[in-house]
Amino acid sequence: MKSNYITSANSNNQNLGLIHIYCGDGKGKTTAATGLAIRMAGAGYRILIARFLKNEASSELNILKTIPGINVIETFRDFGFIWNMSKSEKEEAAAFYTRLLTDAMQTASNDNYNMLILDEINVAIDLKLVPEELMIQFVKKKPAHLELVLTGRNPRPALLELADYVSEIHSVKHPFEKGICSRIGIEE
Repeated sequence: MKSNYITSANSNNQNLGLIHIYCGDGKGKTTAATGLAIRMAGAGYRILIARFLKNEASSELNILKTIPGINVIETFRDFGFIWNMSKSEKEEAAAFYTRLLTDAMQTASNDNYNMLILDEINVAIDLKLVPEELMIQFVKKKPAHLELVLTGRNPRPALLELADYVSEIHSVKHPFEKGICSRIGIEE
C-alpha cells in the first residue's frame, strides 16, 4: 500500500516554509513552538524568536540562548497588563511591539533564517498593539523558505485562513483552578 506521506528522503519540499499557528486557551502554545525550534536547530537550521507581551524571566530562555542556531531577540521591556495601562502607555506599548515585529521580520528575511517564531503575536494583534495588516502582509510576502510560527490566543480569521498548520490547545483542567499559581520550570 502506497503511503500518502512524503518522507524527507524523497521530498522536494525541504525548502518550503509553511505557516504554523498554535492557539487556544490551554497551556502549551509556547512549549510547542519551543519544541519545534529545538527540532529545527537539531537539524542544523537557524531560528529567530521574538516574544510579545512577556518579560525576560521565562525559564526556557536560559536554555534557548545556549543552543547553536537559535537566536532570541531580547526585549527587556515589560509594560504590565494592558488593562492597567493608560492611553499613552498603550500607545507606547503599541509602538514598541510594532517595532519589535518589524525588526524580527526584517532580521529573519535579511539574515537568511529558516524559522521565525513570533510568540504571543496573536494576542498582541488581538489587543491592537500590533497592526493585523502588517502581519498579514508579511505572511503573504515572507521568504519562501521561511517557516513561520505564530502563537497566542485569538488568532485573527485572516491569519487562520493563511496558515498551513493550526493547532488549537484547549484547557480541560488547570491547577490555577485549585489556587496553584504558576511554577518556575513549568509555567515560567
